[in-house]
Amino acid sequence: MPILPTLRDDIRRHLRYSLGRVEEKAGLTDWRLALSFAIRDRIVDPWFASQEATYAKAGKRVYYLSMEFLIGRLLEDAVVNLGLLDEVKPIFEEVGLSLEDVLGDEPDAALGNGGLGRLAACFLESMSTLGCPAFGYGIRYEHGLFRQSFQDGRQVEQPEDWLKQQHAWEFERPDVVHSIGFGGEVTDLGGKTVWTPGESVLAAAFDTPIVGWKGRWANTLRLWAARPVEIFDLDRFNAGDYYGAAEPENLARTISRVLYPDDTTEEGKRLRLKQEFFFTAASLRDIVQRFESEYDDLSMLPQKVAIQLNDTHPAIAGPELVRILADEKGMDLAQAINVARECLSYTNHTLLPEALERWSRGLMMDLLPRHFQLIEQIDRDHAANHPDRAVAMLGDGDVLMGPLAFTMAHKVNGVSALHTDLMKDTVFAELHRLHPDRIVNQTNGVTPRRWLLSANPRLSSLITEAIGPGWIDDLEQLQKLEPMADDSTFREAYASAKRANKADLANYLGERGTIVDPDAMFDVQIKRIHEYKRQHLNILETIAIWQDMKDNPGAGWTPRVKIFGGKAAPGYVFAKQIIHLINAVSEVVNADPDTRDLLKVAYPANYNVTLAERLIPAAELSEQISTAGKEASGTGNMKFALNGALTIGTLDGANVEIRDLVGAENFFLFGMQAPEVVARRGIEGHARQAIDADPRLKRALDAISTGTFGHGFEGIVSNISEADYFLVASDFTDFHRAQREVDAAYADQENWNRMAILNTARSGWFSSDRTIRGYMRDVWRMETLAAE
Repeated sequence: MPILPTLRDDIRRHLRYSLGRVEEKAGLTDWRLALSFAIRDRIVDPWFASQEATYAKAGKRVYYLSMEFLIGRLLEDAVVNLGLLDEVKPIFEEVGLSLEDVLGDEPDAALGNGGLGRLAACFLESMSTLGCPAFGYGIRYEHGLFRQSFQDGRQVEQPEDWLKQQHAWEFERPDVVHSIGFGGEVTDLGGKTVWTPGESVLAAAFDTPIVGWKGRWANTLRLWAARPVEIFDLDRFNAGDYYGAAEPENLARTISRVLYPDDTTEEGKRLRLKQEFFFTAASLRDIVQRFESEYDDLSMLPQKVAIQLNDTHPAIAGPELVRILADEKGMDLAQAINVARECLSYTNHTLLPEALERWSRGLMMDLLPRHFQLIEQIDRDHAANHPDRAVAMLGDGDVLMGPLAFTMAHKVNGVSALHTDLMKDTVFAELHRLHPDRIVNQTNGVTPRRWLLSANPRLSSLITEAIGPGWIDDLEQLQKLEPMADDSTFREAYASAKRANKADLANYLGERGTIVDPDAMFDVQIKRIHEYKRQHLNILETIAIWQDMKDNPGAGWTPRVKIFGGKAAPGYVFAKQIIHLINAVSEVVNADPDTRDLLKVAYPANYNVTLAERLIPAAELSEQISTAGKEASGTGNMKFALNGALTIGTLDGANVEIRDLVGAENFFLFGMQAPEVVARRGIEGHARQAIDADPRLKRALDAISTGTFGHGFEGIVSNISEADYFLVASDFTDFHRAQREVDAAYADQENWNRMAILNTARSGWFSSDRTIRGYMRDVWRMETLAAE
């Protein structure tokens, strides 16, 4: 490998020669970009070496297909993983800048919405740390998820502009461009099936190296940008049709412009399906092309290629890979189906039937006519092999992407132990009966490099001082902290780190208009706004406790700061009403002179990875309160526990495993379990019964109805009082009870800190390194290629 200049010299070189700036005129962004380029230089060599090692060893590769990669800011990750943090700090002190400000200048790449995208990012980093050869494949959204702001308490969506500045980490690959077709017709030419698309766009590749811990291995995140086949219509331009001349480019770029466009319209649905096929088809063409550069026999594909479908978004990969193998490469159709299945595996992330995508037959036939034919063929073959089956991929006029993904995968995994068991009993019960060995569990995890080492330097320094640095790539070494929970000196240091993190967050919130006391309990719920995640249960209980505080402000209450974060999908009206209610309650409660020293509600706008890195280290109580049986796993719950927040939660998703590991005595459990949820829904008038049985609940709902917090919340009150599918009313009383247990526990700070330390010490199993090892063993059937 070439010898690089010193980091100090390299930063100055890039400032001058890459950015064209003299030091005296350089601003914060200039310095940040110069540092990014200098760090990128140090990633390129291990990146190339990893690729060369994979070729040399004829290694199997993982291809991780995901609509979301919530990578956030990459600079600090790279600096930390290369072990350069101590070297970088003094360089910027010399020019009067703080490293924190330099790192904070990087835009947060909003290429995801929540857990799905953040999980994908954690997995890429862990695959690099473990030396698992991999490509992540997704879309290079120009705007990503929208930027959220609030106007009169209501969510307002604005375009995300992460690419407004130069993106320092990516390499454009002009030589890697694939033509992706839509529509058209299917014909038979001498016994060969030929699909002739009616329109085409180009998929252009942009590569970002993802380096693992200590820089021993680096993999690739390849994002596709949509480009027109014909950039510009000169004849139309010269005829004066200036807008029409640019139409091909505008239509093509629409595909990669925005993450999750509103699909409540037919045009929105069409665009979503185009997006999914666009990145999936481009990725598969890339995969086959790379395989053929090394091997001649396509029947060997499963030995060298593992394709992981992250949710149903890339489920069209099954018929598309079959089409490539059969129609383009001449493989027998039955063999093509078997080869494709042996390459593909599918991760299910939801038990909500409405979240298992389905597309109308008409849309599928119009946009992907050959794929519809292949889905029919796959469905017929499956039916022939399983004549007693009750589930089809084509039903009620729709193409069902969940059953398609399941049928075309050799392994299907859930993401927590409970979720995997429920998959077998609910959404895939029939398919599990037919394929009893196909479903496996791979409980999610998070990367400790991002979510403890970088995000919480005070706590990570304390841990390293106590047990050494081995925990950073072997998180279960945190178990060594367990005896220190009874050491008063360590407890005091642990509490001091938490208090300093809370002070930082209090300053951040204060700068945004919400003054909070860092000595109050910081109670946090951050996640996508959705009925099943039950932010409305949380704010309803907040109203109830505020009312009790007003009745008797001197009753020895535990002061709390209730912190919310999250975005609602643009077309999700009910979720937007929940946001409005939270903000309306905060406006009233925060201004109340009787209670404002006891209770505050904060909702910082535009929740993203960077904000999560502020909130999680400061949190003391983690709200994981989804209706039992609805949350597949969660990863925020793991991040909170790892950083010493105690959980109040239902037995849902990975909460079950968290509670088992940290100890039931260190977890605040409430609510019905999954079988009880099903039974409760069967009781006519269950919501009204719950409301009538709890005066606190009735009074809180009455306050909303009568305009205490303004108007526009009739839908929420009606939902909770009547259908209440997610059982907010039925779980309210037990939630209120558990919150009072939290108050009592928090009053004993010595024991609270002991419980917090045990949460950190016992959360090491929730490392994405452990999860990836499980995938490599149980799903992808491959070994690490990294040298020890």
